[in-house]
Amino acid sequence: MTDPRALDRDLDIVLLGATGFTGGLTAEYLVRHAPAGLRWALAGRNLDKLEQVRARLATIDPAAAGLELLQVDATDPVGLAEVAGRARVVATTVGPFLSYGEPLVAACADAGTDYVDITGEPEFVDRMYLRHHQAAVRTGARLVHACGFDSVPHDLGALYTVRQLPADVPITLRGVVRTGGTPSGGTIHSALEQFGRARRMKEAHSARRRAEGRPADGRRSRAVAGRPHRDSTLGYWLLPLPTIDPVVVARSGAALPAYGPDFRYSHYAGTKTLRYAAGGALGAGALVAAAQVGPVRDFLLGRVAQGEGPDQARRDRAWFTVDLVGEGGGRTVRTRVSGGDPGYTETAMMLAESALCLALDDNPPTAGQVTTAQAMGDNLLERVQAAGMRFETL
Repeated sequence: MTDPRALDRDLDIVLLGATGFTGGLTAEYLVRHAPAGLRWALAGRNLDKLEQVRARLATIDPAAAGLELLQVDATDPVGLAEVAGRARVVATTVGPFLSYGEPLVAACADAGTDYVDITGEPEFVDRMYLRHHQAAVRTGARLVHACGFDSVPHDLGALYTVRQLPADVPITLRGVVRTGGTPSGGTIHSALEQFGRARRMKEAHSARRRAEGRPADGRRSRAVAGRPHRDSTLGYWLLPLPTIDPVVVARSGAALPAYGPDFRYSHYAGTKTLRYAAGGALGAGALVAAAQVGPVRDFLLGRVAQGEGPDQARRDRAWFTVDLVGEGGGRTVRTRVSGGDPGYTETAMMLAESALCLALDDNPPTAGQVTTAQAMGDNLLERVQAAGMRFETL
């Protein structure tokens, strides 16, 4: 550990939200895979529940019985400042992040503490950039959002793909996502909240674009909205997927020269038949429309529980693939990222490995709000591959 913060911090990683479903899976992953000697702690607002989590972890590894428990509320700036001041990295699963996330981001930015989360909320990420990026640059904190299924497979998959193309030519890349699994309750809550805030989300995005400007070296990197169509290369019907993933990939493209002088990325959901594509489009449109009506949105939110998830058997059957097709300099490269249950098991792994990567690895020198590819790149790619996620050139 060469980071000078290791000298004045008594904890390498603090996990906030350990009493929730995904937070619990993240804690279990750390118990099973963290290196010996890692100094880490569990944090949350309910001490009794934290003790229950610790007891469960001790059945996996008796040494976990000695884990420190930090009682803190996600909305308590004073308590969060104390936690951030002790840790090199804070990882959090407490969402929706637009409602609960900012106090921790602010505490980490002010303390020079690295931060990772699993948000997929574009407005939250943009507002955190506007409010806390400069403070993090001054203190050296790395604020890395979207360290779960949003958006590690897409961000690292894009990096893996563009490196197989010339770096001195324009590059176009499309990513096509297919999943077989259950979205988390937190993800559904976040999506409905974001759909109901379309105007404010657009305002935050525009303000961020004005604040960060173009890359200093004159390169261009854009997320380009596609159109529904059949992809003859992949054999799928494609539907544009308006998630946070394309803007994350485009921000990596703006930061890293490997993406070429003019990089464009489009993001889709893929289906095998036109019938499923049409049904998906109608369903998504109905959900967006429903989210615009407050009582309807509140009814839907009340029907979806947060903090709960599918059992082990269902998670074991779940899967995802991200197919990527990159073109540049007269060459075409096709790759695939694939893994298991995206919403829970793999997200917990990716969050844990991101925290371990920032705490333990020799990463590129960065600060402020940065993407996974920008902050950790090859180190995180190696970590998630070692954990079982597959990156293939087809």
